[in-house]
Amino acid sequence: MQTRTVALVAVEGVAYHFDKLFSYAVPDRLQQAVQLGARVVVPFGRGSRNRRGIICLLEQQAGKNLKSLVSVADGFSLLDTQSIELAGFIKAQTFCTLYEALRLMLPAGGDLRFTRTYQAADVPPETVAMLLPVERRVFDLVAGKTVERGKLLEQAMLPDDALPEELVRRGLLLAADGTTQASGAGEQVARLSVSEAEARELIAGKTLTTKRRAVVKALLDAGEAPVPVVCYTAGVTRAVVRTLEKQGVLAVYERRVFRSPLRQTAPHTERPVLSEDQQRVYESLLTRYQQGASAALLYGVTGSGKTQVFLRLIEDVRADGRDVIVLVPEIALTPQAVARFYARFGEDIAVLHSGLSTGERMDEWQRVKDGRAHVVVGTRSAVFAPVAHLGAIIMDEEQEHTYKSESSPRYHARDVARFRCAKSGALLLLASATPSCESFFAARKGRYALLELPARYGSGHLPSVITVDMKEELADGNDGPLSRTLVRELRRNLENGEQSILLLNRRGFNTFVSCPACGHVFTCPHCSIALTYHSANGQMMCHYCGHTAPRPTVCPSCGSGMVRFSGSGTQKAERLLAETFPQARILRMDMDTTAGKFAHERLFGAFGRGEYDMLVGTQMVAKGLDFPNVTLVGVLSADQSLYTGDYRASERTFSLLTQVVGRAGRGRLSGRAVIQTQTPENETIRLAAAQNYEAFYLREMELRRALLYPPFCDICEIGFIGGEESAVQAQAQAFLERLRRALSASGLPVRVLGPSPAAVVKIKNRYRYKIIIKCKNDRRLRALVSDLLIEFGKQKQAKGTSVFADINPLGSV
Repeated sequence: MQTRTVALVAVEGVAYHFDKLFSYAVPDRLQQAVQLGARVVVPFGRGSRNRRGIICLLEQQAGKNLKSLVSVADGFSLLDTQSIELAGFIKAQTFCTLYEALRLMLPAGGDLRFTRTYQAADVPPETVAMLLPVERRVFDLVAGKTVERGKLLEQAMLPDDALPEELVRRGLLLAADGTTQASGAGEQVARLSVSEAEARELIAGKTLTTKRRAVVKALLDAGEAPVPVVCYTAGVTRAVVRTLEKQGVLAVYERRVFRSPLRQTAPHTERPVLSEDQQRVYESLLTRYQQGASAALLYGVTGSGKTQVFLRLIEDVRADGRDVIVLVPEIALTPQAVARFYARFGEDIAVLHSGLSTGERMDEWQRVKDGRAHVVVGTRSAVFAPVAHLGAIIMDEEQEHTYKSESSPRYHARDVARFRCAKSGALLLLASATPSCESFFAARKGRYALLELPARYGSGHLPSVITVDMKEELADGNDGPLSRTLVRELRRNLENGEQSILLLNRRGFNTFVSCPACGHVFTCPHCSIALTYHSANGQMMCHYCGHTAPRPTVCPSCGSGMVRFSGSGTQKAERLLAETFPQARILRMDMDTTAGKFAHERLFGAFGRGEYDMLVGTQMVAKGLDFPNVTLVGVLSADQSLYTGDYRASERTFSLLTQVVGRAGRGRLSGRAVIQTQTPENETIRLAAAQNYEAFYLREMELRRALLYPPFCDICEIGFIGGEESAVQAQAQAFLERLRRALSASGLPVRVLGPSPAAVVKIKNRYRYKIIIKCKNDRRLRALVSDLLIEFGKQKQAKGTSVFADINPLGSV
């Protein structure tokens, strides 16, 4: 029996309960184009509507009546076998579809986009004359030309494409479907089409004008050059170049230009001299790298020089001809990290994070794919960088929650990194001054090698810490967010010409607005959260959905004019600092001031150059920054993250306080920190002030063991989201009953809590409930959860309520 090539395709937009590889015949015209990992367009569903897909397998099959591929987008393979295998791992671990997992490995913005275009059909004039005015307007807009759907709707002022599609059905318009994708930037380059001897004859002869001879001479000298450079060198306009192109003397072609996000041109730095501790750690890591796939945790106090160890290790990995991925937890840390790596490795660096434009991200991805860059620095998504010869992945500040995705696929970069390193025989290095309890536990159990840097590099010492009881400040008549101790220390820094960093992990001016007469709280109409007042725009804002409202003067509940604005955000802290220190130059950094492109780089650069005396901001100013002239750190509200109801609250508070305190005294000057708190007796705050991670870890482990929380179990959250709260509750309860039956049959040892409302039950008019399962994350558990999700998706009564599963989620449990 005759066989034919069949492509097994992961298709976009498929529900989880229906997800699988779909088989498509490869028509003869596409036989040479199809490749494993290439993007394709396929007909899908009863209506055979075009959808995007990715080829995951090619087979020879016989006898099946299959739909055929519509087109192949790429003439090459975007994803290799290991990437497809990684996608299968992510699908199994995070309960997403295969296409969702595969998309993680494609460059941002590189998706195929479907386009529909219209043009007027050849119809008699009398038919056109009979059209209604709105129909005639649409017809005239596409007469004699092809117009893309979006442009037509905009020009015709139509809300949707119902009218154009009606005209297509009546034969008045012709429609065509196609695909487009973002492309790389290019430049026009000119080169001679004649031989060197012929070029010299043209220059010496009289057949060309003086200007044309100048162009030929310029290209003869340069070989090839961008058209603007040729015009500048020869002193001519582009018209002269076009004329020579028509005459066949030269050719103009498009050359790919890689848009680089590396704006800084840091001078090359020499290899630093490592301390005895750093040398010991470096040699141990190098040995582990040379032994093949392994994992290590580098626990080093703030300022211990972990980055210097990274740089030395990367040099050896690169000398071995292999690639390195360096992960940082957020965009704010990228500029300083990139500057350090660029100073050592130059153009071998590529940067990948969401703060870049789509074009820049595509170009950087392509540079890595083409082997033009071998050291990738970026945030969470950079863990998927298409390096060809992976040698090491380094996760700096590995405890940070930003390494975990909160939307599907709900992966953790650490798990992806571990998988890639195991498959590539590479080294995984986790590093932090405050490792996650799970990672430190794993290291102490021997699953990771544990390496330590117990002291600051050189002659540096950890900052001295002053803890201020804000209850005593209030009793003495100071109800503001700045204690007298902090004001005194800030003034001292100003007088000494030294810089200060202040942490307040809430943006806005006032964080809570209410009516003291009746107790009414001004909340978002779309979310169950209080609005925050922003003085910069005079608006009340929701930090979840973006809803805004004017600053209230009257209570809508009782009509009282006594509206109270309370709580302090970064805007209020900035104003109070300006009032207290009129001579100080104050810089504020939060989401409101860093929204623009390169904002982090620009603002941190200005602070590093000494253009500001004080930096006040949210947690983006707390980690990974190195400013030698910063000798004072102030924490305005240390209790803020301590009482959130999340079992990780103590860990996150300890980490944040330890990290921000560690920003002080990193140069030749000694540092100090002031921690303001309502509960100075709290053990977490006390240990953070002492910067005693190991004591905190031991205390936290006792509590988690007693209450059964990670690392002594895993947590699987089943989340339910829908527009009707009662329906969401009902579906969560129905799921619980199915879960109980499945667990009873399986015999799996678990604890189930809920269903219960999420910490913020309503976001964007969607209600959220959850079931918590304390369990062991193994194949049996994942198979049980997957089967339940598939069963739920098939239930007609569940329509309107979506469900997801998240292993070890970020939210409160």
